[in-house]
Amino acid sequence: MLKYKLIAFDLDGTLLDGRKQVSPENLRALEAAAESGAVVAAATGRIIGGIPEEIRSLPFLRYYISVNGAYVYDTLEDRVLYRGEIPVKMALALCRYMDALPVLYDCYQDNRGWMSGDMYGRIDEFFGEERYVLDLVRRLRTPVPNLAETLEVRGRPVQKMQMYFRPEQMSERTRQLETLAGRFPGLAVTTSFWNNIEINSLDADKGLALKALCGRLGLDMGQTMAFGDGSNDINMLRAAGLGVAMANAAEAVKAAADMETGDNEHSGVAQMIWRALAGEV
Repeated sequence: MLKYKLIAFDLDGTLLDGRKQVSPENLRALEAAAESGAVVAAATGRIIGGIPEEIRSLPFLRYYISVNGAYVYDTLEDRVLYRGEIPVKMALALCRYMDALPVLYDCYQDNRGWMSGDMYGRIDEFFGEERYVLDLVRRLRTPVPNLAETLEVRGRPVQKMQMYFRPEQMSERTRQLETLAGRFPGLAVTTSFWNNIEINSLDADKGLALKALCGRLGLDMGQTMAFGDGSNDINMLRAAGLGVAMANAAEAVKAAADMETGDNEHSGVAQMIWRALAGEV
């Protein structure tokens, strides 16, 4: 019998392979876990609308930890269970800071993506060879004349802000990873893709969101299993009863995990779930 009552999994680099597809083996393992009585939850940096339909249509997937933990949602009851957002004044300060950098940036607010129109027109300069990501960014971003002005007029908090770098700007990306948290101490700075930086409220991380979901469900954190590969997964892996890093994860992520499984190209999530169902872990 499966001792873990909640299984949370990241998507990109974890459940999804490099083609952004979920393997039949991963689907079979998740279904088996759900049939055994476990709650299954997606935990992603994406907004819910950016999650592949193949995953959103799974009948046993009720809960979503989205936007790096800024938003926890119960699909059955159409209810928000947790929010952790960036105040609009802080978001405007970030816009001013990023305007001085040679990058693209955007934000998620109220589960919609927004980007200044001039930047939207240059997306292919940053994602030219990443066709799936390029198409996803275009589909999920609404271009506006000026992002900062739009945020100021709307006056709503922001779920996440993101910066994007060209391949030749990786040294600048590294520098910004090192300096952003110091300049904006109320924010969490992570990555989930080779050319991005993700910026959330300190109240928005997958670990806090997982704890909030467990609180709602009356579960102990020791009853949870979580999978991830990126720096935005580290706190979730540390918080879970069993934190599992993918073989393709960065070393810092592996160091935060309790165990390691196969990579995302070989159904690493399924490999560990089958072991758990067999009582091996």
